Amino acid sequence: MDSIGHTALHPLRLQPEEDARSYEVRTFGCQMNVHDSERLSGLLEDAGYVKAAPGATADLVVFNTCAVRENADNKLYGTLGHLAPIKAGRPGMQIAVGGCLAQKDRDVVVRKAPWVDVVFGTHNIGSLPVLLERARHNAEAQVEILESLEAFPSTLPAKRESAYAGWVSISVGCNNTCTFCIVPALRGKEVDRRPGDVLAEVRALVEQGVLEVTLLGQNVNSYGVNFVDPADSSDSSGSRDRSAFAKLLRACGDIEGLERVRFTSPHPAEFTDDVIEAMAETPNICPQLHMPLQSGSDRVLKAMRRSYRKERYLGIIEKVRAAMPHAAVTTDIIVGFPGETEEDFQETLDVVRRARFTSAYTFQYSKRPGTPAAEMADQLPKAVVQERYMRLIALQDEISLEANRALIGTEVELLVAEGAGKKNAATARMSGRARDGRLVHFRPVDTAEPIRPGDIVTVDITEAAPHHLIADSPIRTHRRTTAGDAHERGITPKTEPIGVGLGLPRIGAPAQEPVAASGCATGCGV
Repeated sequence: MDSIGHTALHPLRLQPEEDARSYEVRTFGCQMNVHDSERLSGLLEDAGYVKAAPGATADLVVFNTCAVRENADNKLYGTLGHLAPIKAGRPGMQIAVGGCLAQKDRDVVVRKAPWVDVVFGTHNIGSLPVLLERARHNAEAQVEILESLEAFPSTLPAKRESAYAGWVSISVGCNNTCTFCIVPALRGKEVDRRPGDVLAEVRALVEQGVLEVTLLGQNVNSYGVNFVDPADSSDSSGSRDRSAFAKLLRACGDIEGLERVRFTSPHPAEFTDDVIEAMAETPNICPQLHMPLQSGSDRVLKAMRRSYRKERYLGIIEKVRAAMPHAAVTTDIIVGFPGETEEDFQETLDVVRRARFTSAYTFQYSKRPGTPAAEMADQLPKAVVQERYMRLIALQDEISLEANRALIGTEVELLVAEGAGKKNAATARMSGRARDGRLVHFRPVDTAEPIRPGDIVTVDITEAAPHHLIADSPIRTHRRTTAGDAHERGITPKTEPIGVGLGLPRIGAPAQEPVAASGCATGCGV
């Protein structure tokens, strides 16, 4: 542990005589970081802070950082540099840096940006209010980085960003060792929550009007790896319930008022038929699957330590489409991994043609310090990677457009979203997500009452593009929802601490027991 004293978790509120201090949380990176930021907001509001008005300079700015994205370091330190003169002219302002980059850089953050007040890691986000108060009291930076999980995030309050959709973490960390990924080294080994805890949080969101929930995990298919029966002395290895995730999906189907359930991300090596069956047979599980491929070459997959091969991957897609013919399948692909040949790249294009993904998140490989891939020979020239990347984009756009055009004339149900279309103000459209996850822009006309984010509409698709659909025909139906009411009033859910994390899979009220600590790993399987 790198720290200036270990911070115990306990409630801390600003003194009543003090004016409420405003805060802003800026998030970089993945859905995990977005959800962690909701926890940070909940902690700060419990400590008496209030969210800063849009465009206003906050008394406290918190950066929740990412170490996976390219140029993450430059982006953070550049932004911190812009804040330095603002802080210098605003007595009492504080800046905190947390998340994966903070976990990696540790006290480097305050060496590069000495005006930062607090640095905290991925394992102790609950310490933030105490560290801020200590930094103010001592008038010096506080750095606290733990090597293992201090408390499962569900033991912390969360101020949600959306009135209609919510993130629910089912696990943190990862036990895989992908050679390109640094995430497990920063977030530790996998720690799973009990199903009862997960379902209690989902119910709490639904009770506040949320219609859609996304279950989060670095590898949702390995959910259950931590379930151990403490009463079974013969089970010293930590027995695995491989059906735990499918059971969790089916249990979500029993929650009244929960209209849509999504999850991310699964791992092809551990994807089982019972999950496909649960998706197909549970009405509120959305017909959408995000299945990271990374490469279509078996040779490259082996070098990546991805424990599946091309035909195994395509077999999963085939089973999914057999059970759910209209399911949208999306993926992640890395182009230019060290040693990738033109033949390897052609194998990736072959999988893309055969799988016919709805869309793909494509990335040009770049070195990540601390990963095995960064030390591999045969790093590819940037020009080669860029050229292959453009070919992949062109192929996937062609496939996506063809699939989207096939939907012209069909009726789709949309959960209306806020700010999902960059050109909506100019086109007088709103946006929503179909059940299969596709983005649809529509015209909110011919309805008896105004349409709000969080409402449900049905529309007919009139146009298609590779990355979205358009519905300019009259609205078929419009259902006003409690989520829409809440959005209109500017209210988002707040969930209180729920459960603790480890234990046997039980459905029901969560037990209150201490969370076990997690360790560190060296790779990632998403």
